Amino acid sequence: MAVLSLPPTGLPQRFVPEIGDREVADLRARLAQTRWPEEATEPGGVQGPALSDLQELVTYWREEYDWDRLGKRLASVPQVRVEVDGLGIHAVHVRSSRPDAVPLLVTHGWPSTCFEFLDLLPLLTEPAHGPAFHVVAPSLPGYGWSDKPASSGWGIERTADAWAALMDALDYPTFVAHGGDWGAVVSTALARRHPDRLLGLHVTLPLSRTTDADREWASASERKGLEREDRYRSDGYAYAQVQRSRPQTIGYALVDSPVALCAWVVEKLWAWSDTGPDGASLLSADDVLDTVSIYWLTATGASAARLYREVDWRSQGAPVDVPTGCSIFPGEIIRPPRSAVERQYRDLRHWRELDRGGHFAAAEVPDLLASEIRTFVGALEGLESSPVFGQTNSCEGG
Repeated sequence: MAVLSLPPTGLPQRFVPEIGDREVADLRARLAQTRWPEEATEPGGVQGPALSDLQELVTYWREEYDWDRLGKRLASVPQVRVEVDGLGIHAVHVRSSRPDAVPLLVTHGWPSTCFEFLDLLPLLTEPAHGPAFHVVAPSLPGYGWSDKPASSGWGIERTADAWAALMDALDYPTFVAHGGDWGAVVSTALARRHPDRLLGLHVTLPLSRTTDADREWASASERKGLEREDRYRSDGYAYAQVQRSRPQTIGYALVDSPVALCAWVVEKLWAWSDTGPDGASLLSADDVLDTVSIYWLTATGASAARLYREVDWRSQGAPVDVPTGCSIFPGEIIRPPRSAVERQYRDLRHWRELDRGGHFAAAEVPDLLASEIRTFVGALEGLESSPVFGQTNSCEGG
C-alpha cells in the first residue's frame, strides 16, 4: 500500500468532552434493569468475570461512581479535533513549558482510550530531570471522541498516515512515537512508512515472529513471557476472533447494554493488568469504570471492534530501521524474546525488562513508563540538533 499524503482540513479546533445529566440518568436506569445470568458452572473466572464481582462493580457504577470527577478529569487537559482524510480525529495535546521539549506522539490500544495517559502526562511534560515532551495523544478512529469511519478502509496503514498528517497540523515536522497494543502496531507502521518524520520509536508490546530457535535460546524470563503468550492465545484470544469476524454482531450488545460492555472490557482490564502484593489489579475500580464509561458515552463498542477486521497482519512483518526502544513489563500479554524483536526492529537501542506493570502500563505504573521513555529518548544521538528543539507552536494548548 502506498504511503498517503493526507493534508488536514482546516485548523485544529479546541474540544472539551462533556457528560450530560440525561446520559447519566439513562445509564443508571439501564443498569437498574439488568437481567443477570446465573453464576458460571466453573470457579475461578475461567468462563469470564465472576457474577458477584461484576455485580459489585456495576452496583458501584450505578450508585457511587463520581461522574463529576470523571468530567473534571476529562476536561483537565487541552484537547483538539482535526479533520484528516474526511474523518474527525480527537487528540489530547499538552505542551511543556520547556523550550527544549521534544514532540511525542503516544497511541493507545484496545480496550483503552487516550485518557489512559493522563497520569503519565505531567511526568513527561514537566519532568524533574531528563528530556521533556510536548505530548499528543490521539483517539484511534472509531474510538473515544474521534469520528467513526462510515466505510471500511481505516486500517493500520491509513491510521499511521493520518497520524503523520495530525502532527503536520500541530506543526511538528519530526517527533518520537510511543505505543502499546494497537498503539505499538500503529507506531511501528508510522516508523516504517514515515521514517523521515520519526526521531525514535518506543513500544511496550513489540511486534515479532518467534521461531523455534528463539524459544530454544530464550532466557528464563523470556520463557515465562512465551508461556504467558501461549496461555493467552489458547485461552484468552476469542474476543479478538469475534471482533475480527463479527464486529457488528458483538457491537449490538456493546452499544445497547452497559453491563455487556462492562463485562467485555473489564475482563481484559483485570486479566491483562499486573497485580499488587494483595493480588488485586493495579487498576482501581475508578480506573476501569473511567474506561468503560468513555466507551459507553461515545457508543464506540462496535466501531472500536472493527479495527480488528481492518488490520492486515501480512503487512506488519516488514522490518523497521528507526531507532527503537522496548520496555517489557512482566504482566504484558505478549513478551517476545529479544532475538525475535531484533529481527523486526533492526536499530534496537534500548531494551529493559521491568519488575512491575502490565498491558496498561501508562495507567498502572506511569512513573516507570515515563522513566523508560525519558531514558530512551535521552540516549538518542544527535537529538539536540533536531529542529524540534526550541521550536514554537502556533496551536498553544491545542
